[in-house]
Amino acid sequence: MMDHATRVGNRLLAALPPADFALLAPHLRKVVLERDAVLVRSGDRIEHLLFPCGGAIAFIVDLPNGQTAATAVIGREGAIGLTLALGTSHSSVTVVVRVPGPVLQIPAAQFLSALGRSPAIASMAQIFTRSLLTQVQHVAACNALHSVEARMACWLLQIHDRANSSNPLPLTQETMSELLGVRRTTVTHVVRALRASRALKSNRRGQLEIDRPRLEAVACECYKVMSRRIDRIVSRGAAGLIHAAPARDACQPPGNRLSRAGS
Repeated sequence: MMDHATRVGNRLLAALPPADFALLAPHLRKVVLERDAVLVRSGDRIEHLLFPCGGAIAFIVDLPNGQTAATAVIGREGAIGLTLALGTSHSSVTVVVRVPGPVLQIPAAQFLSALGRSPAIASMAQIFTRSLLTQVQHVAACNALHSVEARMACWLLQIHDRANSSNPLPLTQETMSELLGVRRTTVTHVVRALRASRALKSNRRGQLEIDRPRLEAVACECYKVMSRRIDRIVSRGAAGLIHAAPARDACQPPGNRLSRAGS
């Protein structure tokens, strides 16, 4: 069994009380994801949950006309498939690896079994749902109000935050087009402008090397506001997990089942 105090790189799992983490630990398997891997497509049944320990993973909305746009990017503060805890068995978005990294994978059936016995795991799902909703709301506002250049700076900073400060970032212009929901010609123009301001140091094939201070100067206020709010939700929520009711023993009679913790 994994020692979650020392070996878990995912913030949600690491915050669980030991007894609750022990319900998941025997079923967790470490997998290293490859760049641009599609983890689940919109409409697919959720077969596994993934808890990133590094890298950056994008949630993409696919429109009927073939256009795409990112609604969120997550790393070690999040998870893929936690909507199962809300009773949703199919993914509403396509999930794509943008910066490779390790994840902890667990079959959906094993997670749901642990969820039914652990108020803390239920609370963990609520924490992530709140943080994801916060990000989606900010992205929607940013898309409506701010320039493509400022939006690109925000996405690059968010990905850099989650990629363990990897620089250069393994991002193609096609990837940025997909994240921003704009044509590649627009991305080319914006990259050229960011290079002129030296916020991007280079644009080698499939790589974007950033200058963080200059890129932060280009980004709109959404980046800092969103980052602070998400970190606050995860940090406070994780601290509160220690007060959740203890996990129910597998042999405990159903009549004594503990209710799930609230948000």
